Amino acid sequence: MRRLVFSFILIIFLVALCSASIVPVKNVKILTSFYPIYIMTLNITKNIQGITLQNMAKPITGCLHDYQLTPGDMFSLSEAKAFIINGGGMESFMQKVIKQMPNLKIIDSSKGIPLIREGNEINPHVFVSISGAILQVKNIADSLSKLFPDNAAKLLKNSSDYIKKLEILKIKMYSSLKNVRNRNIVTFHEAFPYFAKEFNLNIAAVIEREPGSEPTAADLTKTIQIIKKVKIKALFAEPQYPERAARIIAQETGATLYILDPAVTGSIEADAYINIMEKNLKVLIKALNS
Repeated sequence: MRRLVFSFILIIFLVALCSASIVPVKNVKILTSFYPIYIMTLNITKNIQGITLQNMAKPITGCLHDYQLTPGDMFSLSEAKAFIINGGGMESFMQKVIKQMPNLKIIDSSKGIPLIREGNEINPHVFVSISGAILQVKNIADSLSKLFPDNAAKLLKNSSDYIKKLEILKIKMYSSLKNVRNRNIVTFHEAFPYFAKEFNLNIAAVIEREPGSEPTAADLTKTIQIIKKVKIKALFAEPQYPERAARIIAQETGATLYILDPAVTGSIEADAYINIMEKNLKVLIKALNS
């Protein structure tokens, strides 16, 4: 009898121990590095109960070129089952994360995507291209479906639904921009090479190579000379940065200043990226046909 009771207690203990080692779906936390990756993952994890999605950087942060991790970020990472990043060097702090949290699942959304090199630097702004964003969505969905096989069908269905929306947007933008009058543009910083390549636009000059670093007088003079020589009519600033340098160039050249959004900040809603690109399309149609 005692053996029977002991065996029964042992079985209960082992079941409890095994159950404790399984992470319940309701306790799963996924962390994304910054805004565009969050919006992609928001669509992929739509209506999947038990997954808590959190963005590390505040929605107003913009690109993470010089982002410094905070103690709060490290705590959020310690709680996360997976950390989804843009990749391509956007998250310059990743060595610190990998070193301190070797068991954290890192999902690199730009893995396997051909990246544009500019000298010795890799341009990480894949998401500004619709095609690039689609590939990133596929990467995230594939990785999450392997990490959470019980939810794989739903994750892949959600990603497929979102990709269909992005494909429709891409076709619309391509059709609208294929016959624009002017294809030469000047952008605020190096966020748009993937976008320009996709829609056959030529970036003749970039005002600020590094976001937040004021161009020198020599830089301004060179940009002004290019604009006058190529007869560029469209100059694009970004809503995330001051327009002072762009306005000076516009005054000196007669080029019209427009706002083009690289989708690194915005509202927290599933269609936010699509809405930003729709707005960009309207701006481009006006700017490149003037």
